[in-house]
Amino acid sequence: MVDIFDRLTIKKKKFDALRAIPQQERESLQEWLDVEYTYTSNWIEGNTLSRQETALFLEKGITIEGKTLREHLEVTNHRKAIDFIRAIVGKGHQFIAENDIKDIHKIILSGIEDQWAGVYRQTQIYIRGAATEPPPPQEVPWRMKKLVEWLGSIQGEHPVKVAADFHFRFIDIHPFIDGNGRTARLLTNLVLLGHGYPISIIKTEERHAYMKSISDGILTGSLESFYGVIALAVERSLDAWIAAARGKPVTPYFVDPEGTLAPLIFIGAVAKHSGVSIPTVRYYVSLGLIRPAQKSQGGFMQFESSVVERIKKIKKWQREERLTIAEIKVRLTQQNVLI
Repeated sequence: MVDIFDRLTIKKKKFDALRAIPQQERESLQEWLDVEYTYTSNWIEGNTLSRQETALFLEKGITIEGKTLREHLEVTNHRKAIDFIRAIVGKGHQFIAENDIKDIHKIILSGIEDQWAGVYRQTQIYIRGAATEPPPPQEVPWRMKKLVEWLGSIQGEHPVKVAADFHFRFIDIHPFIDGNGRTARLLTNLVLLGHGYPISIIKTEERHAYMKSISDGILTGSLESFYGVIALAVERSLDAWIAAARGKPVTPYFVDPEGTLAPLIFIGAVAKHSGVSIPTVRYYVSLGLIRPAQKSQGGFMQFESSVVERIKKIKKWQREERLTIAEIKVRLTQQNVLI
């Protein structure tokens, strides 16, 4: 990982030496990135609002038909949490306190699970697909205290490594009932912002690699893959801001160029290509085995083409191994651990 962190140091120097971007342009770009960050971080956790729907709701306050109240609250809460970490960024990582962590989490779950917002869990939890369990609830306060002490004591480490280690250690504790993933990514960016880095964004297509790297780190103790995922996100943000300062496009760093995105397909095409009926596809959606990428303006479910292979895999497991739905869920989540 030395090469990765050295490369980030070089790019950070280029970023620091940039000509000043005009304030209006800078604010516009920052707003775009905040929406992108909100969309991706929520999407990783299962929120079904699309990039465009997230922007529409944040900018116009227009609710999206067919989406739940919780999904809308997750969007507004995350946007508020970004503002909050910017407000406290001057602290530096040595001065981040437990109350800061609790306050971020409180914002994330506000109006969703108020009784648990900013409150450490008091029960044991079991993470779907994980091969290990988080520590018991009675250990959480002590472990969080030690985590903050560790963060305050770190000197001389590369800021991106500090941010990644903080993220991983927090997730390993899993201190809250819900919202741990969003909180971890916000804490990572709190550390990065405190060291003058721009906010980093893990793209939706990196979800599997990101979650697998966490799972591998917990199982093996090696964070090499996880460092790689975080470093890539940081480097992408640096490259994007450098491009903006040079008058070049920024969105291709986060969104595939127009025309290269795999087209979404409707439920009829999913059923046809996977060899099942439309009611079966709907049944799998209701069970959480698959999910639509978005809904069309007419309210019809649209799926990524990869769903076809997922359904074929499910049918094969049912036919050849006689797996139950519960067993299939475990098998699928082993390939894509939820945090």
